[in-house]
Amino acid sequence: MEKKNFIILIMSVIGGMLFSLGMCMCLIPEWGTFNQGVVLGVIGAVELLITWIVYRKMSGKQPVKLNLKMVGKVIYGIFAALVFGVGMCMTMVFENMMIPGIVVGIVGIVLLLCLIPMCVGLKDSNK
Repeated sequence: MEKKNFIILIMSVIGGMLFSLGMCMCLIPEWGTFNQGVVLGVIGAVELLITWIVYRKMSGKQPVKLNLKMVGKVIYGIFAALVFGVGMCMTMVFENMMIPGIVVGIVGIVLLLCLIPMCVGLKDSNK
């Protein structure tokens, strides 16, 4: 394993654990740690953002240039993730919402899958 991959692995695990623990602290009312969970989740998200920046730097890639197309993709990705999350909440949190939650979750998955051709593009294999 290359040094850069190991560093990114460690940073990703730390950021992911902080973010997921923060979300659990927010969403499990028995713990009574909503505010602390928000803080921990934000710390985890910032750690993951730093990990992404470090990865790009260690790979020798140029910084991401902000343009309207990139901003549109990010907004679309956030929207798709929120739709997926609403579907999950409907199935796990609310009563008698299992079937509508599954439908909304599947719509969210399809929206997230649409990010692949949007970001990578489609190539014709016949050429």
